[in-house]
Amino acid sequence: MKNIDCLTACLPDGAFVVQNPQNLRYLTGSDIDTGVLIVCKNTAWFITDFRYIEKAEIDLADTGINVVLQKKLSEDIGNILRQNDIHQIYVENDYQTISALAFFEKICMVRPENLLSETLSALRMIKQPEELERIRQAQKITDDAFTHILDYIQPGKTEKQIALEIEMYMRSHGAQDVSFDLIAVSGKHSALPHGVPTDKPVQPGEFLTLDIGCKYNGYCSDMTRTVAIGFADEAMRRVYETVLQAQHKALAVIRAGICCSQVDAAAREVIDAAGYQGCFGHATGHGVGLYIHEEPRLAAGCETILQPGMVVTVEPGIYLKGQFGVRIEDFVAVTTEGCENLTHSPKELLIL
Repeated sequence: MKNIDCLTACLPDGAFVVQNPQNLRYLTGSDIDTGVLIVCKNTAWFITDFRYIEKAEIDLADTGINVVLQKKLSEDIGNILRQNDIHQIYVENDYQTISALAFFEKICMVRPENLLSETLSALRMIKQPEELERIRQAQKITDDAFTHILDYIQPGKTEKQIALEIEMYMRSHGAQDVSFDLIAVSGKHSALPHGVPTDKPVQPGEFLTLDIGCKYNGYCSDMTRTVAIGFADEAMRRVYETVLQAQHKALAVIRAGICCSQVDAAAREVIDAAGYQGCFGHATGHGVGLYIHEEPRLAAGCETILQPGMVVTVEPGIYLKGQFGVRIEDFVAVTTEGCENLTHSPKELLIL
């Protein structure tokens, strides 16, 4: 079943109005991110402007979606609603602007419930086989980039240079974009979970944390590895082994039917027992797909039950303020019996 058919099956009456670029891609299969999609039970319309109309006609030729050239968007939407006797619509409550909502309320009834956003979030959590294949390919490029960068890293290379080399490799090996601003942080900077690469050179005796990912046909990958430059002292090794054990335990818990909070608790238990309470301040993981951060979250308080086809990161970390940090992140697809680890880069401590 097509993604758009799965959505219409949840439509009680009226129409769904979709504007979020990622949701547009999910429902149409096209990478055109400028337009409005109106979805009814038996038909749909995609309104876009002159810049994208020809591509939309090509991309959507076999989808059954009617392509409409945008003239004046407010009138175009209003005409479709009136001509098709649509009196109520559902909008993306987590994306809709106040001005657009005011416009919709002038021409029809806007249902207040969050049906559209919740439905799309639930659908997008479960990846279809073709989505999984794109995610696997994105992760393969990411794994290959990590292998490449190991020969590039040496004392004196700056964090910015390392991040740029990774991005250049991924883009030149099939990636359309990076999934996020790549992280390459060393020494004290590695204690910043989302540190930004600087002109600081990497030095012997430091950790270097690489949080990297790319997009392939719209779908993201995400992976973190922490390596040591030259050597690692006893304190560094202890932290690294604790994080690795926490990740192994979390991965062993993952399977369909398990609550997301249980995975987070498994990782956190190892870190706290080792004496690093308060040094792991973020969630153990998050969903990934068209967005780098999607539902579900592997976090305390998240009661979502894992299902086959969900794709999540598993990324415990320990961050010692003013000293160093370690994060190890894999990328897995949930299965009935456990999970398929999509990440193939080594996780034992590498000393470069």
